[in-house]
Amino acid sequence: MDRNTPTGKNIHQVSPAPADTPKVPTVRERPGEIGQFDYVQTKVVPLNPEHLERNRIISFNKNSNMSGAIDLLRTQVLQAMEDNGWRTLAITSPTPEAGKTVLAVNLAMSIAHHTTKTALLVDFDLRRPRVGSSLGLPMEKALNDVLDGNAWLEEALVNPTLPRFVVLPTREPVPMSTEVLSSPKVDHLISDLRDRYDSRICIFDLPPLLSSDDAMTVLPKFDCVLLVVANGMNSKKDIEDCLYHLASSNLVGAVLNKADEPLRTYY
Repeated sequence: MDRNTPTGKNIHQVSPAPADTPKVPTVRERPGEIGQFDYVQTKVVPLNPEHLERNRIISFNKNSNMSGAIDLLRTQVLQAMEDNGWRTLAITSPTPEAGKTVLAVNLAMSIAHHTTKTALLVDFDLRRPRVGSSLGLPMEKALNDVLDGNAWLEEALVNPTLPRFVVLPTREPVPMSTEVLSSPKVDHLISDLRDRYDSRICIFDLPPLLSSDDAMTVLPKFDCVLLVVANGMNSKKDIEDCLYHLASSNLVGAVLNKADEPLRTYY
């Protein structure tokens, strides 16, 4: 994205850039090294391992013996996506506190660690954003500012010192979230994020499906969806209601999170 705005316009008044504006990549692939990237404009932020552990982010350490279930899920999800040519994955749950954000972060990290693809994680839970705080990211610029036209996309993206992993956090709740998610601006944003790099897998952490109409509003914009269910918290009716609402979506699977264990998934 060209950072030179037209004469007379301030950079904070023009976001996203017009379709005919040349794009400058936020990462540059190293010659001869497939899947290895140098970050050109994206902010690089170190993560605190103790903070990650407190928030059950276990995939940051690729040698952790606790991430086996996440890695298995990653392989199954990517196989389904590659078989169908899908690039965008939405993650949702029936209700809050089911562990969807923790799963989304761990899954994105697993993809970045163990594949040659880049993983982009976007916090689209505009009512209760948790991605940035789960990772302990500074959020001077975030999706809020991009949507408001007060920042360019490149200013809000963060690389948490993990190769091939980029995060677009949301700093605070967004007013009129349903209307925002159904807007042409969000359509343009999703297309831009998906199409900028051929090797990119875009993961969107959505709001819970049954708590508002936010998720149902934006789900048609994504290639496929993964449902996260909390064992002992979500009822059979919750799951049936979700399956009803997801009937027209490409459901790649459901994950059962066990509340009495650090993080265990059942695909």
